[in-house]
Amino acid sequence: MRIRKLIQKSFLLIFVYVLVVFVAFGIGIKLSAMNRQLAYYRKVMDDLELISLLSLEQGKSQTEILTEFKTADIRIANLKYFFRKYDSVLYDQSDYIVKMADQYTLDYRLIPAIAMQESGLCKHIYEGSHNCWGWGIYGNKVTRFDSYEEAIETISRGIKKNYIDKGLTTPEAIMRKYTPPSDGSWAFGVNTFLKMIE
Repeated sequence: MRIRKLIQKSFLLIFVYVLVVFVAFGIGIKLSAMNRQLAYYRKVMDDLELISLLSLEQGKSQTEILTEFKTADIRIANLKYFFRKYDSVLYDQSDYIVKMADQYTLDYRLIPAIAMQESGLCKHIYEGSHNCWGWGIYGNKVTRFDSYEEAIETISRGIKKNYIDKGLTTPEAIMRKYTPPSDGSWAFGVNTFLKMIE
């Protein structure tokens, strides 16, 4: 009888120990995910604080700064979140993408969505080309840019001039000229990524 009780207590202790280990492991995973999320939010807040300080140095009023936060900065934050999520080199170009979108009156999400569709946000490009958009790449021809900024400016201007200004304003319409052989998957992908950036 004593041995039986001893065995029962041993099994109970082992069960409690295993349960505690599993709970601790689950809490550790949750804390790790929370720490990653907090680090991301700290980075975004640091970026917004820097923008605010730069705006103050340029003599902008508090109202002007708040207006910028409500418009441009949320777009930049959206892009930074999207680029960080997919570990893209375009993270540092978020401000410039929004600037070019404003300059050429484009949806700020379009250039990143095309980059995601064409190259997985620059993960699959010709080495040293800075061409994440498949711009001017066909056959043996590869268009190369000296920097991501040059690529973003050239492609934004080209999308505006050769597509938007000609009435090709949706991914489906752009696809017919940008990538004629596509069976619709290009437009589907771009639309999907546009929604992901919202």
